[in-house]
Amino acid sequence: MIDKIFALPVVEQITPVLSRRQLDELELIVVNHPKVNASIALQGAHLLSWKPAGEEEVLWLSNNTPFKTGVALRGGVPVCWPWFGPAAQKGLPSHGFARNQAWTLKAHDENADGVVLTFELQSNDETRRLWPHEFTLYARFKLGQTCEIELEAHGEFEATSALHSYFHVGDIAGVKVSGLGDRYIDKVKDGEEGALSDGVQTFPDRTDRVYLNPEACSVIQDAALKRNINVIHSHHCNVVGWNPGPALSVSMGDMPDDGYKTFVCVETACATRPQKATEEKPARLAQTIRVAKP
Repeated sequence: MIDKIFALPVVEQITPVLSRRQLDELELIVVNHPKVNASIALQGAHLLSWKPAGEEEVLWLSNNTPFKTGVALRGGVPVCWPWFGPAAQKGLPSHGFARNQAWTLKAHDENADGVVLTFELQSNDETRRLWPHEFTLYARFKLGQTCEIELEAHGEFEATSALHSYFHVGDIAGVKVSGLGDRYIDKVKDGEEGALSDGVQTFPDRTDRVYLNPEACSVIQDAALKRNINVIHSHHCNVVGWNPGPALSVSMGDMPDDGYKTFVCVETACATRPQKATEEKPARLAQTIRVAKP
């Protein structure tokens, strides 16, 4: 799917390294820079791919995900906002509405090291029907040898949120994630609390855990691709670790049956405690990703 994005015809060349392209119903911004290749869908300000020069793809994107208006994309870095997980009210979308809304590209800048892109979403008639608050939401991406993502929410409200990053791995059977802290809520076991004995999470089957006292940096150790991915979290209260395992993977229409084998989600989140935004002080959530040799 990522190869397909970069082979799409250019609709508009915004700058020498930035172009607009179209995949089915969705408009994309594609970055072709000597230091980095990346792509972002305007729906959801959704980072689909990020590949620093000399590295393999860092993010995972499903080959089966439809590029349709109002349908959440499977993979990359979905923005979950203004709620994380199932909605409290019946009939509302899981993980909020920000990932299904059309954002606008507000600003872009580039230099020898990479590009910076800023996207904006404002409250509108559709969002007010789902959530009765006025807001302005910014998503900033600084893309180069590292990937820095910041979500900034302006208004007067409380919200839960996550940067739901899907990381590309060689084989989930050989993946370990450290730096998650000890205590977690196990969503596979109906919210039961548990503890990691050695501070290292593996993924032998379906895993869905909200870690309650994570360290500032989670390290994904990928034995198959012989690399580590360092995920640095800011303004968060949780980290979430997720892999659907074989049975759930087969049941998901937007994921290949064996899709679970080549990704792991390590998410920067405020899930168990809402963040408060005020007119004076916006709420923030941020993630920095770096590839490192083990």
